Amino acid sequence: MSKQKIKVAITGNIGSGKSLFSNYIEDEGFVVLKADEIGKEILADDEKVKQKIIKLFGAGSYINGKPDTKYLAQNVFSNLGKVQKINSVIHPAVISIINKKMNEELNLKPVVFVEAALIYEADMEEMFDFVVLISADEKLRMERKKSSISLSEEEFLKRDHNQIPDSEKRKRADFIFENNSTMADLKAKANLLLMMLQSSAVNE
Repeated sequence: MSKQKIKVAITGNIGSGKSLFSNYIEDEGFVVLKADEIGKEILADDEKVKQKIIKLFGAGSYINGKPDTKYLAQNVFSNLGKVQKINSVIHPAVISIINKKMNEELNLKPVVFVEAALIYEADMEEMFDFVVLISADEKLRMERKKSSISLSEEEFLKRDHNQIPDSEKRKRADFIFENNSTMADLKAKANLLLMMLQSSAVNE
């Protein structure tokens, strides 16, 4: 029997619980690459990206060479057109790094995971063997973000509307896990996914 190498994306709209789900996967010893963290590193450290961002959105985008997250949140992330512009700058670099890191990890392990909110928006789904969607009711997602990062209802809705609707993603995902219950329930679903993937990673 030969081991099949598997690339798995974990996605979901704002407040769905995809990061918590990813943490549970990590807790079991698996590698989860975080697209958001990679994007933040590029935004902070890539000089070419910095110059493009400043040219697009002004010098206020950075303070002392570091991204001004408050400025960007107020002036970029609440506007779909501007979100698409900043993503067009950052996403190619993020995708390149993710591909490189996935291939490095698969030299050592049979399965690698990537957590990314914008798998479908960034046309990344073809990079993966499976896409896992974490889904939750809009009201619950909003309450989570209001409590975790003090996001207002207006800001939540703006950011949520910048993403492809959950209903559309459900049509395209390979696995769908609902996250409308407890943390223990979500952890059990993460373990179920691992069991299914480990089973499919072995070819008869």
